[in-house]
Amino acid sequence: MNKTLRLAFCMATLLGAAEAKADETAFAWPDGHRAAVSLAYDDALDSQLDHAIPQLDQHGFKGSFYLQLSREPVARRMAEWRAAAREGHELGNHTLFHQCSGSVKGHEWVEPSRDLDHTSAAEMKDQVLLANTMLQALDGEQERTMTVPCGDVMAEGVNYVALVAPAFVAIKLGEGGVVPDMATLDLRAVPVEAPVGASAAQLIAQVEEAARRGTMVNFTFHGVGGDYLSVSSEAHAALLDYLAKHKDVYWVDTFRNLTRYVRERRGGR
Repeated sequence: MNKTLRLAFCMATLLGAAEAKADETAFAWPDGHRAAVSLAYDDALDSQLDHAIPQLDQHGFKGSFYLQLSREPVARRMAEWRAAAREGHELGNHTLFHQCSGSVKGHEWVEPSRDLDHTSAAEMKDQVLLANTMLQALDGEQERTMTVPCGDVMAEGVNYVALVAPAFVAIKLGEGGVVPDMATLDLRAVPVEAPVGASAAQLIAQVEEAARRGTMVNFTFHGVGGDYLSVSSEAHAALLDYLAKHKDVYWVDTFRNLTRYVRERRGGR
């Protein structure tokens, strides 16, 4: 074997070994999927019932809906939320009153009675656990996930999320829709993207990045074709169309089911 052929053979061997090593360390999603996609929706908004759920149902996708239980659409449209749960959509915990820190820049809208800076961690713990009980009355489920309002965790200087973490399969907390590495993912602080005014191309780009990394992407929408912090119905529908055309690549499921699987792969940790 001449020098050139020998060098080519060595390079091919090294590349093959590297690819095999990557396959061994890559997170194994079920059925050969390359990435997981969580489609979630915060605050219990009318547009989610009117637009998001019908679009999800059209493709057979299941979403995760994080209900702020004090919001009027929960009481007024309770039968519809129950129906969504019966169809396999997840109802998640977004607290009773959506307390956020009023001292954070840009949070001038926080009402004094709902200011996390003036709510004790013990009170927040009680409220969050009560919200779980109220959600169980809606859907009959016992296992729950949570999205932390505004990502704010300090209640009068104490981390209330740490107090309630044992009650949840997983908690969304932090920024960044695409998980960088499944091996280092903290299920008590799963990063999430809250798209506002995003185009279909921008949403799909994040999905494709998750596939390249072999991880997961977590979207948490608010309004869909209405309400506030919205994306258009057209962009949302185009994202779902893309996912439907690539069901062999992406596992689309509720955040609870996805993180249950991650826990199982880790041996329940």
